[in-house]
Amino acid sequence: MRGLVWMKGEGAEYAEVGLGAELTAVGVAIGANPTPYRLEYTLRTLPGYVTELLSVRAHGTGWHRALDLRRSAHGTWSCETKEEGRLDGPPPGGDMNILNDALDCDLGLSPLTNTMPVLRHGLNECEGRIDFVMAWVQVPHLHVIRHPQRYTHLRSGAVRYESEGFSADLTLDDDGIVVDYPGLATLLRT
Repeated sequence: MRGLVWMKGEGAEYAEVGLGAELTAVGVAIGANPTPYRLEYTLRTLPGYVTELLSVRAHGTGWHRALDLRRSAHGTWSCETKEEGRLDGPPPGGDMNILNDALDCDLGLSPLTNTMPVLRHGLNECEGRIDFVMAWVQVPHLHVIRHPQRYTHLRSGAVRYESEGFSADLTLDDDGIVVDYPGLATLLRT
């Protein structure tokens, strides 16, 4: 288990991460945009770093949202949601039927979920360019959408992330954890 802290432009994230044949994590993040919030999450993958569960709770002044997003071993996504109070924007959850070709979740504004596709395909060490479909979770709304992404090996410990006209060159440590995500987060060294 590793304790990791990322500093972000508008907040911070702490996660306790276990890496082996699977990835497990429990984390907390705070942010300020579009409104101040606190978020807690639990992430668990199957062997090969394929998402099994992402459970997220988001809180702000006068509102609370919860999302339990699951992927079965057969590739079927499901979710349970709760919401209280008023938060402008989309409701938690979404159409799970459009996610069946996704192997991974991507928790918005969290550098941790970039680790799973990179490790599964060894892109932190081996050449390659792979297109993925993610179950992307908007933060703090916890709305889930189908989100195409591309990861390209640049060199050992560096991968280019691309989606919908956006691109960032991610720096990774020896475990495949994001150390630097320009414009999003930087891992504090311990």
